[in-house]
Amino acid sequence: MEKTSLIFVCIVACLVSIASATPGIATFYTKYVPSACFGNTPEGTMIAAAGDALWNNGAVCGKMFTVTCTGPRNPVPHPCTGKSVTVKIVDHCPGCPSTIDLSKEAFTTIANPVAGIINIDYKQYA
Repeated sequence: MEKTSLIFVCIVACLVSIASATPGIATFYTKYVPSACFGNTPEGTMIAAAGDALWNNGAVCGKMFTVTCTGPRNPVPHPCTGKSVTVKIVDHCPGCPSTIDLSKEAFTTIANPVAGIINIDYKQYA
């Protein structure tokens, strides 16, 4: 009985986790400092800049997001690696065509960089 309850909880938690992801678009960038959130302090390479839709006057600075590639936005077939990446928002990307502008290292973790722009699901990391 206890095992069945545990499996049920896991299934429900997994479905809620999947359901709470938000669709968006990702691109990548390569110059990481200075950043809008941390100035000239380097924050590593698993980072991202928030597009206008996420920026919220800097309220997302320092927040962590898990990002997963869901498919292409251009003719590059099958760009996704099947992996997810967790990134820290360190910058703003005003006027970007993307929701999240990933560091090249983060983008390469989830997709072929030749794609340049991809569809994603993202959610704030708990």
